[in-house]
Amino acid sequence: MSTPNNMSGPIVVLTAIDNELSKSRAPEGVEVIYTGVGKVNAAHVAALTVLALQPKLIINYGTAGKIAHIHNGLVEVAHTVQRDMAAMPLAPRGRTPFAPEMDRISSGFDGVVCGTGDSFVTATDPWLVENNIDIVDMELFAIAHVSQRHAIPWRAFKFITDAADENAADHWNENVANGEDLFWDVMKTIS
Repeated sequence: MSTPNNMSGPIVVLTAIDNELSKSRAPEGVEVIYTGVGKVNAAHVAALTVLALQPKLIINYGTAGKIAHIHNGLVEVAHTVQRDMAAMPLAPRGRTPFAPEMDRISSGFDGVVCGTGDSFVTATDPWLVENNIDIVDMELFAIAHVSQRHAIPWRAFKFITDAADENAADHWNENVANGEDLFWDVMKTIS
């Protein structure tokens, strides 16, 4: 089902929790909505947002762990995949059986590849490296999926909080709020 985008709605920023982004800093015409953690919560809230607000653009802001250690700070996401879609033998890991259009969702902007899954990554996963996944998160693929299904443009910005290793939880807790200023600076360039 696709809802035509009338381009007259607000810009909506979907973020998992208030520790990542404060609603009070949103400029006029930008709505910040909290999804909760994980793909199911993100998909549910993204769909409700599309139906209720008919946004002209959906932006996902959040935190991420880095798989490719060259990435730091705030990064833009070009593509997202489901790192936890494991329906073998019906399809290889990362691919949804019988839905090749959902294997890799692209924003249309340059940036990194994000692997989304319902787990907090705390150890090396060779599949992520073999598939050139740069960063990992827990919501983006679901938000991009809903956006694509409803023909609404999407963008995503992720602040790297940790190295997706045994220290990830401690580093995430220390850094969760550190990307907010960087994100709001980028938002000044988006209309």
